[in-house]
Amino acid sequence: MKIGELAQVAHCSVETIRYYEKENLLPAPARTPGNFRLYGPEHVERLRFIRNCRALDMSHEEIHALLRLADQPAEGCGAINAVFDQHIAHVDERIQELLQLKLQLTNLSNRCQNEQAPNACGILQGLVAMQTDPRPERHTHLG
Repeated sequence: MKIGELAQVAHCSVETIRYYEKENLLPAPARTPGNFRLYGPEHVERLRFIRNCRALDMSHEEIHALLRLADQPAEGCGAINAVFDQHIAHVDERIQELLQLKLQLTNLSNRCQNEQAPNACGILQGLVAMQTDPRPERHTHLG
């Protein structure tokens, strides 16, 4: 099948397919004499795998690791579990960051006295007065 057909079957864009090829997540397809890409069922399966990993917010690095492990079935799934455990730790860290963000937003929102003029708005005053700490280095794949 050609790239447009693959895009339809996999429910993604042609640009996404080309990007995944460039990132070496999707193997290079065969070419026709006219230099058109020709994809097979293995490309559909790999593309679905990549898209499902992305739906789980996995980084390209994590996907590369899983694909390497999938291509070495004799290794067992312990290393695959390790990739997932690390990703779960990233998710836990992000949840904590989001809970902290929610607390900050809630504290600002509670400063609102409704229907005040903008120059008397507790939220705007809070944003001006708020002390922000330097962002700590994030240890997640989100950067």
